[in-house]
Amino acid sequence: MAVTQTIRPMLWFDGKAEEAARFYVSIFPGSKILEVARYGETGPGPKGSVMTVSFRLGDQEYVALNGGPQFKFTEAISLAIEVESQEEVDRLWSALTAGGGQEGVCGWLKDRYGLSWQVTPSALIRAINGPDQKKVDRVMTAMMDMKKINIARIEAAARAG
Repeated sequence: MAVTQTIRPMLWFDGKAEEAARFYVSIFPGSKILEVARYGETGPGPKGSVMTVSFRLGDQEYVALNGGPQFKFTEAISLAIEVESQEEVDRLWSALTAGGGQEGVCGWLKDRYGLSWQVTPSALIRAINGPDQKKVDRVMTAMMDMKKINIARIEAAARAG
């Protein structure tokens, strides 16, 4: 007997769930807010305040929860975005670091809410997969020296040698 399950990442925020969801939806074409649920009489949040926001980014659904200050995001989990062009790398990098986000290394960043993202060109994924370990090493060496991934540098490292 088949069991149908839905798995949605639940993202914990301290009062900024709706703001964050609207921010994410504004960045990714075809994305949208699906539903906003509010706290009632029993709380624990103030009556009428946003409890959860269900939203879709691409074909993945998420839930943002206003859970309070108890928990913060860490790099132990990140949302990885695979893109095709340098223009898309640049656009997403700028959008996600805007307003207080932080650049990381090797294509990682934190947005203004502390959520970690990886903006990864498919050219990088192709370059580090395959049997040519020398090529993989060249590409990894080039990537380790980057914050935002530069596709031209990745491709040059893949061709070198």
